[in-house]
Amino acid sequence: MILEMKVPSPGESITEVEIAQWLVADGDYVEKDQAIAEVDSDKATLELPAEVSGTITLKAEEGDAIAVGAVVCFIDTEGQDSERDETKINLTTQPEVKTPIPITSPIQTSSYANNSPSPAARKIINEKGIDPNTIKGTGRSGRIIKEDALKANPSMGSVPDHGDRKQTRSKLSMLRRKVAERLVQAKNETAMLTTFNEIDMSSVFSVRNKHKDAFLEKHGVKLGFMSFFTKAVVRALNLFPDVNSMMDGDYKIAYEYCDISVAVSGPKGLMVPVLRNAEVLTFMGIEKEIGRLAIKARDGKITVDDMTGGTFTISNGGVFGSMLSTPIINPPQSGILGMHNIIQRPVAIEGKVVIRPMMYLALSYDHRIIDGKESVGFLVAIKEALENPINLLMNNNSKKAFEL
Repeated sequence: MILEMKVPSPGESITEVEIAQWLVADGDYVEKDQAIAEVDSDKATLELPAEVSGTITLKAEEGDAIAVGAVVCFIDTEGQDSERDETKINLTTQPEVKTPIPITSPIQTSSYANNSPSPAARKIINEKGIDPNTIKGTGRSGRIIKEDALKANPSMGSVPDHGDRKQTRSKLSMLRRKVAERLVQAKNETAMLTTFNEIDMSSVFSVRNKHKDAFLEKHGVKLGFMSFFTKAVVRALNLFPDVNSMMDGDYKIAYEYCDISVAVSGPKGLMVPVLRNAEVLTFMGIEKEIGRLAIKARDGKITVDDMTGGTFTISNGGVFGSMLSTPIINPPQSGILGMHNIIQRPVAIEGKVVIRPMMYLALSYDHRIIDGKESVGFLVAIKEALENPINLLMNNNSKKAFEL
């Protein structure tokens, strides 16, 4: 029996996908549930599993756009695994060994053979150290004359080889094209502005170092910085609710919940899964949810539902060494917080210069809906919370906040 495999719907509003990569070849035997292809939608890359076991016949090429519900391949369930039924090779038959025919090297000819310089030109060429083959002669029959040698650039002869200058041309994945489209949309359709501040991370380091071992032992996940920043963002969104809203034509949509999009790097590029209702998550809940989503992104199993929605975004470029940046808004959201690397820097504290672990923060926001006063106040609220986390984020009880 021959089964038609059709493209399943990866999510609402998605009408087509693109074959990113076939993981099997035409005519291969595949097992049921074996991943046979990676398909890109405009929101995620997903694996396509074989519905039955059998011999596969591919009906699309890599890079083809296929409508949801269209046939992408056939699987013959009566096909056999050739490796299992392979007959033994007769080892007594030796392949015929042919003696290679020696190839004689062509006789080297003088580099002057095709455009032999005049005696005067040859003298100038030797003095300049120029390869005569790099000079175009203007004399009779293309002969290099004195004027040609005088005009020649010595560097052209001394460095004739500039190395490999090949180019490759490859089509962007559907996901990457969609990301590019949304980035341009954000730049063109929003009044985007960025404001900056810096944070002394000493208090976060202190409380984290004090409890990280017990946190890992009890909860099975590491206590990172993202839970501190997520908690600080939720607090700031409650204080400045316009940052947790978005434009819809002539209307403003305000959210009373905090769905925080967290930018993570995956094998197919940047993914932005969402922490749902971050306002009710504990430190432990945030760390576990971020870990779960990061693993799904790394393994290519992130779904459209995981990345749909979001009312505000946090992007941590500091893990790659970024010192300062202006992050681009993730439309239709109105704000995005950019985290950066932590550097030991000299700062003035109570009239004295001390060394502290400092981080620059950047808030990009849509000025159509968020005023400068609110954007600055929002960033200051994050700074206050992270510089005094026990009081403002943990209700003066870090052990209880970490559920230890």
